[in-house]
Amino acid sequence: MGICSSCESTSVATAKLILPDGRLEEFSYPVKASYILLKDPNVFICNSEEMDFDGVVAAVRAEEELQPGQLYFALPLKRLSRPLTAEEMAALAVKANAALLKSRAGEKKCGCKKRGGFFGGGGGGGEKEERSSAKVADVGSAAGRRMRNIGNQNRRKMVVGNLSAIPE
Repeated sequence: MGICSSCESTSVATAKLILPDGRLEEFSYPVKASYILLKDPNVFICNSEEMDFDGVVAAVRAEEELQPGQLYFALPLKRLSRPLTAEEMAALAVKANAALLKSRAGEKKCGCKKRGGFFGGGGGGGEKEERSSAKVADVGSAAGRRMRNIGNQNRRKMVVGNLSAIPE
């Protein structure tokens, strides 16, 4: 027995809105797109899940509520009903990633060793992706080596992973 604690978030899922200046606004309560449009009539709201390369950017209807767990963008009106280029899509992904990481940096740190980051592109919804802490430079050193039991015997055998760099 003992005291257990978890560093997993217990926060409520929020609707996340990336503003044109790169700031992140989160809504833990139901909010309609019209509320945001009243604050800034020079933008329209679009759902990141409905954005495609070379696809026309469609606006969320004013009476539609932003859904928790979804990522939205507030884009300038000049982008409405216009195809979104791959470069523009990549720029939006970078902007969203930076905003999500910045908002996460403000969270209370629990002191655990867990490492993770947010999505690297596409219209993701902030899903965490676990990353390995091993480096390519560690090839040939102790990295990738583990001891393991062989059957029911108490003998141990060194298992060495063969790592190599993949040219791009």
